[in-house]
Amino acid sequence: MSRPVTLFTGQWADLPITELVPRIAELGYDGVELACWGDHFEVAKAGSKKYLNEVWELLADHGLNCYALSNHLVGQAVCDLIDERHKAILPEYVWGDGDPEGVRQRAAKEMIRTGKACRAFMDARPASLGGSPLPAVVNGFTGSSIWHALYAFPPTSQAFIDKGFADFAKRWKPILDAYDKVDVNFALEVHPTEIAFDIASCERALEALKGHKRFGFNYDPSHLGYQGVDYVKFIRCFAKRIYHVHIKDVWWDHGDGTVGVFGGHTSFGDPRRFWDFRSPGHGDIAFEDIIVALNDIGYAGPLSVEWEDIRMERFYGAAEACAFVRDIDFPGNKLAFDAAFERK
Repeated sequence: MSRPVTLFTGQWADLPITELVPRIAELGYDGVELACWGDHFEVAKAGSKKYLNEVWELLADHGLNCYALSNHLVGQAVCDLIDERHKAILPEYVWGDGDPEGVRQRAAKEMIRTGKACRAFMDARPASLGGSPLPAVVNGFTGSSIWHALYAFPPTSQAFIDKGFADFAKRWKPILDAYDKVDVNFALEVHPTEIAFDIASCERALEALKGHKRFGFNYDPSHLGYQGVDYVKFIRCFAKRIYHVHIKDVWWDHGDGTVGVFGGHTSFGDPRRFWDFRSPGHGDIAFEDIIVALNDIGYAGPLSVEWEDIRMERFYGAAEACAFVRDIDFPGNKLAFDAAFERK
């Protein structure tokens, strides 16, 4: 059986969930990955069974399921060096007075609440949609106190980097311990600006956490490809840690030579850019290689379209992306192709 195809609602948070859900169903998706911003999933309301049931009723009425929640925006603030940009993405009760350490601590508490909300939400899933999955998944970002030191000047020692990973472990271990109590996994979307953004930094993050079983990855090849990271090797390196998968495409080496990998402070869509996100199938990601690797590791979770393409109308793109994912996904083989020749 093919994996469920879902749509991550984060890029659609300008639309009310009651307006968006019917359209997602019309586009042909099996379900959603609900963002914890806009009104798509409100962590502050998750203590209400009535609220949780209403969300499920909305989804079920349109034949949609949900396999994960995502709280990237708040997660970013747990480890970041806080500045005015964070105010624009955080709930007012997390931003508070804007004192950086206060923001980080409130963000950590909100991520713990998100894990508990995820467990409650999945436990409220109607039997008609398959009941409660164990474990549940929260996708998100971690932030990083050392991202600004990516380029090693002024000279950056490994001791300085070690302090950043230690800060990450100190702030995230209590969150992950809380997730363990309610049987929820946290899946970091490996991404520039996070504590882990390639294979080596993911290994270092796991080391810093002493292999905490609740810490894994929301695999998204688009953030790896343009960096030059082997995004298929990533799957094989972290086979037991891939808790969720995003389908997002990217192209690279398409600029005019004036902007490099770091982006030149240009906006998405600028034709000078070396790389840009594309709708699935329109970039340089080799998705068939990804599906083969996912089959090899036994990943059976959803393939969640994170749709980002500044050059394409989004509903057109989301419909096309759904069809594309169904076309590229295929089940693994449980029988050797030459088994028929074996002597009985």
